[in-house]
Amino acid sequence: MVTITGQYEGELHCLAVHGPSGTAIATDAPRDNQGRGGAFSPTDLVAAGFATCIATTMALFARKHGVELKGIRYEVTKEMSADAPRRISRLSARLWLPASAKAVPEGILERAAHSCPVHQSLAPSVEKVIELIWE
Repeated sequence: MVTITGQYEGELHCLAVHGPSGTAIATDAPRDNQGRGGAFSPTDLVAAGFATCIATTMALFARKHGVELKGIRYEVTKEMSADAPRRISRLSARLWLPASAKAVPEGILERAAHSCPVHQSLAPSVEKVIELIWE
């Protein structure tokens, strides 16, 4: 169990503190929703969580095969719904895998990407696209 504490600081800005580490992050509402866009929005954090969870889960699966995937790069694009209620409608992640990834048996990293906990936690209505690029 992990506890995150925080507070709303006004002007559509929040601060969240990760209990175990004390690391703090700020959020702002995005400019297209009355905010300043001065930090990650809450839905931006979901997108970042999606990409980092995919990378981490693939690294865990690779580790079971004695392979280190240091150097995975990623890019994630978040699309919001055009209709109400406002929500994430699509997450598209592109990950560039280091040469070491070729040492993992075929299909394992692909399955790992689609089984990450964030992917599994998102509503079925959120379109989730994952592209793996082998270097």
